[in-house]
Amino acid sequence: MSIERQGGRPSERRRFFRIDDSVQMSYRVVQQGELQGQMRELGQHVDSSFTVMTRMQAIDRHLSAALHRIELRDPDVADYLRALDEKIELLGQSFLAEETELLEQPAKPISLSAGGISFGTSESMEIGALLEVKLLLLPSFTGIITFGEVVGCDAGEANQDYAFLLRISFSSIRDSDRDALIRHILRLQSRMLRERRESRERAEG
Repeated sequence: MSIERQGGRPSERRRFFRIDDSVQMSYRVVQQGELQGQMRELGQHVDSSFTVMTRMQAIDRHLSAALHRIELRDPDVADYLRALDEKIELLGQSFLAEETELLEQPAKPISLSAGGISFGTSESMEIGALLEVKLLLLPSFTGIITFGEVVGCDAGEANQDYAFLLRISFSSIRDSDRDALIRHILRLQSRMLRERRESRERAEG
């Protein structure tokens, strides 16, 4: 399992689709020496309870073609396997109960892309500060762990509830976490476009 290091010019990173979302999240400052150890651990370690749903979704994608073939041959067996999969998913979600740090927090409005995140906060951060960011994507309860660099810390607008708008560019992220993040964003984008289309059709009708 590898960790992807984000690179490229800012113009390249802006090509990532950005969408408004609401997630449960936490972040903390890490030092350069600590960052190297954390990245090594993520790259070669067994998934924690926080990221178990991400790993399970990767396995589901790997098995989807086989399940489709089974469904063509024996629909009853395919239904049984899907039921087992739902049970396993419930067990995976129960593991998240250990992550009280996030589960007890309300969902936070953010702006999210595969390349970074921005959100309101009460504390100022230095440009260039390194952060560990944990995201719990809803409603799938997918846990994402990524490391990023603060690229902006702007004073919040007068009509907002936060003192600063923090902008973070993801610098190191596991392949499986990036894939899960992209799928989440695409699902939100698809839902948003569908709702716009349905709203327009209602207005025209």
